[in-house]
Amino acid sequence: MKNFETLKELVASLEEDAVKFYEKNNKAAGTRVRKGCQEIKNLCQTIRVEVSELKKSDTVTV
Repeated sequence: MKNFETLKELVASLEEDAVKFYEKNNKAAGTRVRKGCQEIKNLCQTIRVEVSELKKSDTVTV
């Protein structure tokens, strides 16, 4: 669950740069958005692997 919380924080942190890029045409902000998206991609892969492992081991509790 920690990785999922980190993912939510990362997405929220990109919002300001996304606004700067799309609405104010700030190219440096676009670079930061692309970097953040790559981090999101990598974190999502980590979460996918984690979820698959937990499903296989049946250790998920509700």
